Amino acid sequence: MRNDEQDLAGVKVLLLEGFARQSMPMMEALHKLGCHITTYNKSKLDMGYSSKYPDKKLLAFWDRYDELKSAKALMRVLKQEHYDVTIPLTDFSATMLSKYKNKFEKYTHTAVNAWEVFQLARDKLNTMIACMENDIPCPKTLRSAESVEKVISSGLAYPFIIKPRVGYGSIGFHCIHNENELRQHFDSCVEKFGPMLVQEYIPQTDIQYKCEVFIDKNGEVKSAVVFNKTRWYPIDGGSTCCSASVDRPDIVESSVKLLKAIGWRGYGDVDLIQDPRDQIAKVMEINPRITASVKVCFASGVDFARQIVEYETGREVTNYPGYTTNKVLRYMHTDLLWFIESPNRFKAKPSWFSWKNTTDQIWNPKDPLPWITYTIQGFAKFRTEKKKRKR
Repeated sequence: MRNDEQDLAGVKVLLLEGFARQSMPMMEALHKLGCHITTYNKSKLDMGYSSKYPDKKLLAFWDRYDELKSAKALMRVLKQEHYDVTIPLTDFSATMLSKYKNKFEKYTHTAVNAWEVFQLARDKLNTMIACMENDIPCPKTLRSAESVEKVISSGLAYPFIIKPRVGYGSIGFHCIHNENELRQHFDSCVEKFGPMLVQEYIPQTDIQYKCEVFIDKNGEVKSAVVFNKTRWYPIDGGSTCCSASVDRPDIVESSVKLLKAIGWRGYGDVDLIQDPRDQIAKVMEINPRITASVKVCFASGVDFARQIVEYETGREVTNYPGYTTNKVLRYMHTDLLWFIESPNRFKAKPSWFSWKNTTDQIWNPKDPLPWITYTIQGFAKFRTEKKKRKR
């Protein structure tokens, strides 16, 4: 582990999607490293534009529903100015960079895996198959679920869940309790989201986990941080709004084994849920990009920004053999909604009212303006995002 000396001073980094929550800790960390930071934004309200940390702020076209036009816009930027490393922050940008990696890498190093490996991670069925074939704990999952009739004939016990094989958050997620519900939702979900994953429902009465791992080009694990997801929103299955770093070597073992099984290199994020029926943490999916909750890892002493830049510029990747536990991260914008809707609002652990060892995903007293601009954007898109997750 190194001190915070600026041995990466002057490395030019292009950070995509300044609207993403993970841009906040990434910008601060890259600034501390002395990197020259350029953020790619689609609005002046994006945190990557309102933050004090970037050396340069771009406004350019970006639309996750128009991959080709977005790729062309990014290519124009890369041709105009050299960037040593380009870092994606969402599923959309990571997918696009990986798909066109050979083209983009004529101009920059892209912090994504090769497409053939990336596809194994982004498709949840591929992830489950890798788990089943390598004795990694995961929910019972159907390998084939092309139609309602095939799902029914599988004999999978109710309740079970259906969710898009490729997607994020809780969009398209349904818990199915009987055949009528299956027929009601399955075909419409396939039409809207594409192929669906069908697997047993694990009662969400226990804790969910994330494990952030960094693997170098030689296949050596350079860091691994586990944090729990004690609260999430929507409350019946959604994105985390409160997390804390924890010591779970069993989760590290499962996550590393999975990522190595598919040939993953660089930064990887594995989602798990602890099954209250047998107390085993089971893999749910791999997120092939930097998670929105990565700030808890920085608070716990692991600098993934450093590792990414070192890896992509051919340097030796810093090793972090351990991390500090009991560091708490909250996303108050949705943790407040959790408090309003949850029947457990006064029983939560950690307490909803406690701020001990806690930081917020967005708020940074050294850089307060992004919180304001993000909140303005949040009000504008809240209804749209809520509708996407409507059951």
